[in-house]
Amino acid sequence: MKEAIERMLGNRAQPTGDVPRALQLSLMHGWRERADAGRAALAFADVGFDVFSSTWEDGILLYVFALIGMTNRKCVDIGAGGVDGSNVCNLLVHHGFSGLLIDGDAESLEVARRFYAGRRETKLFPPSIRAGFVTAENVSSICKERGFGGEIDLLCLDIDGVDYWIWKALTEVEPRVVVVEYQDILGPERSWTVPYRRDFEVASYPVNRERRNYCGASLRAFERLATSKGYRLVGCNRGGWNAFFVKEGLADALLPRVTVESCLSSDWNRFGMETRFPLVADLEWQEV
Repeated sequence: MKEAIERMLGNRAQPTGDVPRALQLSLMHGWRERADAGRAALAFADVGFDVFSSTWEDGILLYVFALIGMTNRKCVDIGAGGVDGSNVCNLLVHHGFSGLLIDGDAESLEVARRFYAGRRETKLFPPSIRAGFVTAENVSSICKERGFGGEIDLLCLDIDGVDYWIWKALTEVEPRVVVVEYQDILGPERSWTVPYRRDFEVASYPVNRERRNYCGASLRAFERLATSKGYRLVGCNRGGWNAFFVKEGLADALLPRVTVESCLSSDWNRFGMETRFPLVADLEWQEV
């Protein structure tokens, strides 16, 4: 799947390397000054870049936080993986965030553990790392037992499974910004998710052998859930499968609501809707 994405994005899905903290701070101050001067909001395509992320998430998150500010600099990453492709690593390394990283792949988390232990910026204050599968029944208790409760700056969610149900069940933390991976092959109209199964395992479905076609939820489903929780959709990553939601009341004019359709307009999205969706159209989906 990685090779296919790279072809679709013109080989720009790879991280571009470390970007110094000083340069990132300069960018953030410039964006804030631009907003204070009343100039028009920038498109995510004009602010995105990669330090550790893969498709411009690092730059997009910095832009969002430049406009809404950072508070306690706490983040929770469910489905954190390792370091390459991480959406929170840049915040942990360069912006003083504390984090809770959760993943079912202990090997990937060990890569992350060694990385943060070896970085000067995070050696003394590494993120909390928790290996194990997340369910709707345990997600809130995991956050609580690791000391993450109440308002936090950021929640990232990407487990290639019952993501919709995890976010719906998560009540322990109240993130100001949420990044979720959506199943773009479902298109803009369907408000679908895989039904909740506590033991859902993406690899157990033959249709997922080449690409992860049967998992997750559509962007329409996530938008409806987000609205019910008090968030608005403000944009997506390069390629169109990670959505950014911001709490209502935070920089509403500077980060206006966007449509679901605008986040499903890339060549990769069209390829998925036309070629991959027919493979799973008749499988069990739940409308929400």
